[in-house]
Amino acid sequence: MIIVNLIGLCLIGLIIWWFWLYKPKAATPVFDDVVIEVKDGVYSPAIIQVMANRPFVLRFNRVDATPCAESVLIPALNISEQLLLNQVTQISFDGLAKGEYSFHCQMMMYQGVIKVI
Repeated sequence: MIIVNLIGLCLIGLIIWWFWLYKPKAATPVFDDVVIEVKDGVYSPAIIQVMANRPFVLRFNRVDATPCAESVLIPALNISEQLLLNQVTQISFDGLAKGEYSFHCQMMMYQGVIKVI
C-alpha cells in the first residue's frame, strides 16, 4: 500500500514539473535561420532570439509522430502551419517589431517563444 502511494506521489510530482515547472533551454544566439526540432514533447530550441525588423526563417523539423506535434500556431501573427513527419516545414518572416511572440501546438503541450530584440 505504501509503495503504491509513493508511486502515485512521484507521478503527481512528475506531472507538476512537466506542465508548470519545466523551463525550456536558454535562448539561442541571434540568427536569421533557425532549425527547431519537434521531439519528445518539446521544441528544441524553444526560445528563439531574432533582431527586430529583419527577415528570418524558422524551420521546424518534426520527428515526433504524436498528433499533438503535427501543427504549430503563432496566435499573435495569425499563423497556423501543419508540420509533416520527418520533414522540415519553413515559416518565413519579413521582420517583426520588438516583443515576444509565443508559438505552440494546438493543445499547448509544445511551447516556445520568439524574442524579437
